[in-house]
Formats: sequence, structure tokens, C-alpha cells
Amino acid sequence: MKFADLNEKFCNEFKEYLLTTKSNKSSKTTLAQNSAVSYFNKLKATLKQAFKDGYLTTDLNAKIEPVKQAETRRNFLTIEELNSLVKTECNNPLLKRAALFSAFTGLRFSDIKNLVWGELKYIEGNGYFIQFKQQKTKGVEVLPISEQAFSLMGERKEPTDKVFEGLTYSAYENKHLYQWIGAAGITKDITFHCFRHTFATLQLSKGTDIYTVSKRLVS
Repeated sequence: MKFADLNEKFCNEFKEYLLTTKSNKSSKTTLAQNSAVSYFNKLKATLKQAFKDGYLTTDLNAKIEPVKQAETRRNFLTIEELNSLVKTECNNPLLKRAALFSAFTGLRFSDIKNLVWGELKYIEGNGYFIQFKQQKTKGVEVLPISEQAFSLMGERKEPTDKVFEGLTYSAYENKHLYQWIGAAGITKDITFHCFRHTFATLQLSKGTDIYTVSKRLVS
């Protein structure tokens, strides 16, 4: 296909295809709306660059409407539900500690999984904080943590040892997560990421300004 053959009709037909095609995961379901958003945005970005570089004489990107983002509901835990989870036993104590650590710090799973003891610092009068490189953004962050979060880290080991050694993400581990949540009497659909969202929600409910919360989430 030549650049000269690209036009609004082709782009809009591709958009319609994305919104009606079957998912690769299952022939019974259509491609998720937000996946279509992602794929179509890549096309729009390419069209924009092609126009900028002179391959297209018309700015097609500006002429075609993006796929609308589907609203997603992010579940979170209340302080009462979080306290209930603290008191409830989990078949995987390591997973429980990591999940609660996420709720108390706002860290994502990948950063918790890769956290090593050498990244934990302590300053007299200021308390504990962790200095680490994010797995997702590769940025270096400094994050103050509470005594409660520190208590979940366990016994300190060598600087290169992982704090949550053995933490893995799998369907089997998720089963332990769901069982633990159910045993605490919580009926919401809670995933590990919801603990990170819980941190943000509770901070905002306590009056922390949204800029500070966004910086604490280091997203």
C-alpha cells in the first residue's frame, strides 16, 4: 500500500474493524474497547509523524476521530476492609504482606517484586524511605514509607537480597489472593492492582492533595 492511497475512508474502516473484530484470546468475544483505543492511537500517531516528515500531503490524523475510551471501574478497599484483611489469614503470607505493602505505599507489583534491601534507607528524624528505579518508567524515585509499611518488610537481609523474595504473579497465586479477600468477607472484585488504587483513594479521602498523591504513586 502506498502513502498516496491512505485516506479518511480507509482509516475509518480500520477503526470499524477494530471495534468489531474478534479477540485473539477468544473467538467468542470482540476485541476489548480499550485495546482498540490503543491500536488506533498507534495508527494516528504514525499518520501524524508521516505528515510531519512529508510522506503525506494531508494531515489525516487531524481529520479522523479517535476511538472513545471505555470507562473502567477501579475497585478499592475502605479502611475497614483493609483492617479486616490485616486480621485475616492468607494461605500465602508473602502475598499478603506484599499486597498490604502496596496499599500502604502505592507501589505497583513489579516494583515490590524487585525491591532489594539496599534500596531501604533511614534518616534520623525523618524515618524510612526507599530509593529505587521503577520497572515501568525506569525513573529513580525516593518514596517515604510509614512504620506500618516498614513492619511488613520482615527481617533485614543483605543489600542485594530481595525484600519480598519468592513473590510471583500467576493464576495459582491469584487464587490465594481471592480466597484471602473472600475470607475477610469482602465481595468486591479485587486484584493486586486494586491495593495501589486503595492507597490513592485513602490518601485523597484523608485530605492529601491530588498532586502529592500523584507524586507518591510515582506512575
